[in-house]
Amino acid sequence: MEFTGITLVTGAAGFMGSHLVEYLARKGVRVRATARPRKDISFFSRLGVEYVAADLTKPETLPPLFAGGVDRIFHLGAICNFSTPYESLYPTNVKGVEEITGLALQNGVRRYVHVGSTSVYGYYKGTPFREDSPREPRDSYGRSKRDGEDVVWRRISEGLPAIITRPCTVYGPRCNDGAGKAFSRPTSITAIPGSGAQLLSNIRAEDVAAAVEHLSFLDSAVGQAFNLAEDSHPSLEEALHLASEAFGTRPPKLHLPLWLVKGVARMDGMVSARKGRIPDLELDAVRYLYDDYIVDNSKLKSTGYRMIYPDFGESMKQIAEWYRSQVAGIKTA
Repeated sequence: MEFTGITLVTGAAGFMGSHLVEYLARKGVRVRATARPRKDISFFSRLGVEYVAADLTKPETLPPLFAGGVDRIFHLGAICNFSTPYESLYPTNVKGVEEITGLALQNGVRRYVHVGSTSVYGYYKGTPFREDSPREPRDSYGRSKRDGEDVVWRRISEGLPAIITRPCTVYGPRCNDGAGKAFSRPTSITAIPGSGAQLLSNIRAEDVAAAVEHLSFLDSAVGQAFNLAEDSHPSLEEALHLASEAFGTRPPKLHLPLWLVKGVARMDGMVSARKGRIPDLELDAVRYLYDDYIVDNSKLKSTGYRMIYPDFGESMKQIAEWYRSQVAGIKTA
C-alpha cells in the first residue's frame, strides 16, 4: 500500500503527535496537522507542514480537514490523563472518534490508524498483556480509550480500513505529561514508590511514530490491534536511577510505602483540582505501581518492525546526550 494524497495527523500539537508529524515530514510525506486552535504554529511552519485548526468536540470544524484528498489518517487526538472524569473525557476520546471515523468512511480514506493505549487492559494480572488479553479498564481514562476503540471496531465492520495500536508508557524528548515525563526531563522525584522492583514497559515517542507508519502500509494489519512497547523491562528503581544519571539529578534512595504514596497522591489531587491543573502524581496512576506492568510486543515485531530504541538503558543514554545538547544550546544562545 502506498499513499500519494494527504496524511492527516490529529492531536498533532501533543507530545506523540508532534513526534509523528516530525517523522513524516522528514520522510517527505505531505502532512496536514490538526489540533485545537492555537496562536503558535511555528513548530509546523519550520517543518513546512500545513496546519488546520479543528476541535474533535465541535463536529462542524472537522469536514475542512478532508479537503484536497486525505488518503491516510493517524488519530492521536485525545485527552490523556488519569484525573479527568469520564464525562469530560467522553466528548473527545469517544464521541470525537465517532466523528472522525465517520468522516473517514464518507471520504474514502484508504487507511485509518488509531493510537490508543494499553490502559484498556486494566491492572496487571500476572502475565504479559497481549492483544487478545481481556480489556478490563479500571479507571475513567482506560474506559474512555476502550470505548473509543469500540467505535473503531464497529467502523471496521462497516468497511473502514483501520488499524488499532496500543502504546504503553511513552517517553522521550519534549514529554511533559503522563508517567513518561519521569524519564524525559529533570524531575524532583526524591523517593521510590514501594519496593522499586516493579517491572515496567515503556516506549520512545520516536518508535511510536515509526511503528504506526510501518503498520499503515500493511494490508495484513487492517482489522487488528498491536501493542507498542520496547523490548526491555527495567524495574522502577532502575528506571528512576537511569533518568537521574541522564539529567544529572540526585537519584532517589528513600523507599515510600505505596499506601503513603497513595495518600500523597490523593492530597495532591485535591490541591490540584482547586487550582484547575492536572497533578504531577495522579492517584489512579499510583494504583498501577502495585504490580509489574509488562506488555508483549511480539505481534508488532512479527510484522518486520525493528525498534529504534529497543533497550531502555541505551535509550536513556541517548536522551542524556540530547538533553546536554539542549542545555548547551541554551547557554550559547
